[in-house]
Amino acid sequence: TSEMASRELLSPEGLRIDGRRANELRQIQIKMGVFSKADGSSYYEQGNTKVMCAVYGPHETLYRKVSEHDKAVINCEYSMATFSTGERKSRMRGDRRGVEISLLIKQVFETAIMTELAPKSQIDIYITILQADGGTRTASINAATLALIDAGIPMKDFVVACSAGASDSTPLLDLNFYEDSSGSPDMPVAILPRSGKVTLLQMDSKIPLELFERVLDCAREGCMKTFALMQSCVKERTTKILQTRGLF
Repeated sequence: TSEMASRELLSPEGLRIDGRRANELRQIQIKMGVFSKADGSSYYEQGNTKVMCAVYGPHETLYRKVSEHDKAVINCEYSMATFSTGERKSRMRGDRRGVEISLLIKQVFETAIMTELAPKSQIDIYITILQADGGTRTASINAATLALIDAGIPMKDFVVACSAGASDSTPLLDLNFYEDSSGSPDMPVAILPRSGKVTLLQMDSKIPLELFERVLDCAREGCMKTFALMQSCVKERTTKILQTRGLF
């Protein structure tokens, strides 16, 4: 049963199946500026989940009817490579889950991108999951934030995401696929780290109220840890660009 599976997520020593503690993130690796043809791009790896993101724009809208006279329109496309999961998928683009996640990411970034600075234009965010092992939504949001920053698109703040779940009454940070599919509730959370504002909170199953706040706190702490890594990557990238141009 899911209850039994949930109990097996933590060993008597308090370790998870991959050797992490309950409040420990998977290893994160980040690169910015990975595509020369895109205006901004990033590669984001969290454990065995690997994501590429490319951003184009702001540019003229392709269709006049989608143009907004007072702000930029955000277009987001999320897709999974056919080799991203254990089972090879033949049709990954335009599937229902992909469309839902595309819309979700678009809505998250509408709260952060200063779209009013580029009216009658369009910003495209293309996300491809190269390998999926849990947390693809949150990894995609983090990859998109880095690609948008790389493209020089003005944002009010970083958007940083992380998921959390629980094993019985113990909150678990950053679930992998095994944990996510073993009956643990999964709660992806995205925040604007400087203000602490929550821009995304999803619940895939019921969580008792007393546990909900602890799981939410766990996810927010994970977001702040991730933010520190992302900030460091942005600083490194900025310094590198300035040095290349002989400005630093």
